[in-house]
Amino acid sequence: MSSDDQRVDLAGSHRSPLPGASAAGAVEPDEEISVTVLLRRRLDGGDPPDPAELGQRSLAGRQHLSREDFAARYGADGGDADQIETFATDHDLRVLERSLARRSVRVSGRAADVARAFGVELQRYRHAEGTHRGHEGPVRLPSSVHGLVQGVFGLDDRPQVRGQYIVYQGDPAAASGFTAVQVGKIYDFPTDLDGTGTCIGILEFGGGYNASDLDRYFSGVGIATPKVTAVSVDGATNAPTGQPDGADAEVALDIEVCGSVAPKASIAVYFAPNTEQGFVDAVTTALHDTTNRPVVLSISWGGPESTWSAQGLQSLDQAIGDAAALGVTVCVAAGDSGSGDGVGDGKAHVDFPASSPNSLGCGGTHLTASGTTISSETVWNDGASGGGATGGGVSDQFALPSWQSAAKVPPSVNAGHVGRGVPDVAGDGSPSTGYNIYYDGQAELVGGTSAVAPLWSGLVSLLAQHLGKGVGFLNPLIYAQLPGTAAFHDITSGNNAVSGAQGYSAGPGWDACSGWGSPNGAQLIELLKD
Repeated sequence: MSSDDQRVDLAGSHRSPLPGASAAGAVEPDEEISVTVLLRRRLDGGDPPDPAELGQRSLAGRQHLSREDFAARYGADGGDADQIETFATDHDLRVLERSLARRSVRVSGRAADVARAFGVELQRYRHAEGTHRGHEGPVRLPSSVHGLVQGVFGLDDRPQVRGQYIVYQGDPAAASGFTAVQVGKIYDFPTDLDGTGTCIGILEFGGGYNASDLDRYFSGVGIATPKVTAVSVDGATNAPTGQPDGADAEVALDIEVCGSVAPKASIAVYFAPNTEQGFVDAVTTALHDTTNRPVVLSISWGGPESTWSAQGLQSLDQAIGDAAALGVTVCVAAGDSGSGDGVGDGKAHVDFPASSPNSLGCGGTHLTASGTTISSETVWNDGASGGGATGGGVSDQFALPSWQSAAKVPPSVNAGHVGRGVPDVAGDGSPSTGYNIYYDGQAELVGGTSAVAPLWSGLVSLLAQHLGKGVGFLNPLIYAQLPGTAAFHDITSGNNAVSGAQGYSAGPGWDACSGWGSPNGAQLIELLKD
């Protein structure tokens, strides 16, 4: 028996068809497929600093690694990458890209050759959202390379995530939207900081932006248009659809919110395919980008934990953990479908990657204000009117982090276990009190936790400017130092129960629908800066 015949299952790579999907025939053998092989860390570098331990240190005292030093210590071994390239060549695959920093080798070839290389049978599946390519069961690798590989992504190309935005469709007379500039003032973001010298990275998995729309928006709020750079990942590009209710709304919302609260920060927008492979590659590309060097990543896309593969959950959680050592903060939208996260099985679910213990999970509120004074702020829940509700709850996949142990995370409403609680923080998210933005040649009112992630990313940019460096993982300090201070507007009213799923209610202190609450920006920076 040849070494190629001695196959070993790759842990975590098992995939099943989407619920309700039906087989629609074999994949055409000549279809071109690209696959990302994620490698183990080099063996002589040890493990990176533990995010929870690193996150306990004061911001002033933190020493982060440069991207170059991190790659040299904790990237992939060149010999391992060489072996994967040989494996690819032996199976008639081409090497498209190799990055030791990202620990990835991306290869491409005919579907028939890809299936043979990775030990799967590729099928087409038909489901409510269209068709996708996939396989049942695990990836099976030759024993000669199995130990080198942490994950294999790209064999399955189902749509993995959704943008956490909602374009307001209700009665205009019932809406009370703001510009992001106004929201920054309501939350008392410091006016003597503007993000100068920092870069905000934004991840997008569809849609695009037009420079003329950005110019129109920023001119309207009295701000010079920030420097915005589109970065292609896995062949995806800035590609506006021209559809007002499509992903262009997400892209515009992210850029215009970030640029409104940190107007002198540069913005790098990483466009990637909406697949698990695209998400993994987008995160690692942004984190290890030695050209733009973002200090914070804003992620407004996600999906229920149950929809990810085990290797996807592990690899992304690990990558977001690596951000801590690099001094990069990762802000993630907590979801717009309430406690059920759109799964529809009557149970509560949380959204990933907001549920990663290494993410700053961002929930949504319903904000009313008079001038710069908050009149009321409650948990965002417009579920009864079809306007969505903030995500939040208790993770089924990640244990309760040590830094969250005193937050009184409740048992899951599903099975009573206590896991990672989501979200950590909140901000204005209801579409009816949302953000006036401009895209595809028209003004729209848009909300969702997609607005909260860039809002917090902009605030992190201001904090990084103030300290003159990226601040990295904030959760341990937020949970240890800020409760009971003026850093947050505590949200004590409302819940995120929708569509028959049990939900979680707000109350004093941390809760599983608004976290610690919305920010008092100037106070938060003052309390965290030392």
